[in-house]
Amino acid sequence: MSNLRHLHPTSVIAIDGGGTRCRLALITESQPVLIEGGSVNVTSNFDAAVRELSRGLAALAQKAGLTTSDLAALPTYAGLAGVMDQGMAQKVTAALPQTHIRVEDDRPAALRGALGTTDGVVAHCGTGSFIAAQVAGRTRFAGGWGAVLGDPTSAQWVGRRALTLTLEVVDGLRATSALSDRLLAKFTGCAGIVAFAATARPSDFGALAPAVTEHALTDDAIACKIMNEAAEDITALLPKLGWTPGMALCLTGGIGPHFAPYLPDSIAANVTAPQGEPLSGAFELAQMYRDELSNGT
Repeated sequence: MSNLRHLHPTSVIAIDGGGTRCRLALITESQPVLIEGGSVNVTSNFDAAVRELSRGLAALAQKAGLTTSDLAALPTYAGLAGVMDQGMAQKVTAALPQTHIRVEDDRPAALRGALGTTDGVVAHCGTGSFIAAQVAGRTRFAGGWGAVLGDPTSAQWVGRRALTLTLEVVDGLRATSALSDRLLAKFTGCAGIVAFAATARPSDFGALAPAVTEHALTDDAIACKIMNEAAEDITALLPKLGWTPGMALCLTGGIGPHFAPYLPDSIAANVTAPQGEPLSGAFELAQMYRDELSNGT
């Protein structure tokens, strides 16, 4: 027998599905039930993403002592990497068992989680990247188009940029540094770098980013150039999204906070710790969706 009778009418499901991991939460008036799974990007691999989401929902139901049918009846908000338009959102909706579900890309949940209802900007720099603004009740997003067409300042961009500049060292166009020496040793020369890059996934490039941030702390010329380039990109985008001094600026993702020391002082002074995680943002958006359903809107 399921435990559906124990669920409060305000119960919702929140899903934060990213390129690195997927987190699902059943939120009730009692203790939340959490499940964590693998990568979910519906553009990169739709079928694999749906399988991961379905596994996560089944695991969530089992952990909560419910049936999948019980869970399917609850209002659900899913912020998923790779949802580029309404057509993809509808495709995901049709592939999942949820009766009432709102599917969006993963940026709104990250913005809401970091800022709550406060005006400001989130520069999210994880394996991928995007920048999002919330000003005077309006939201705006830029980036998040993936490693091939975008994602500047992301971890994969940092790792890829490090390899590019290392090859410039090989060409005699740039002075060697401890970082370039380390990368040439790691890949056994320039041929190894090219071979690696030919098949590397964004996460593989991103795995090189910690070496860049580490060497930047020792004033390595190549590492500092990369960090400064990323900070310049963020600085240039802020006013275009409506950010003004005094507004919050949250640097999120695995590498985002590392860019703070390279920002101009007038901007760095506004860097603020995020209020919460993307999953908490997905929870707030799930509550809003539930209320819309209750009000018939």
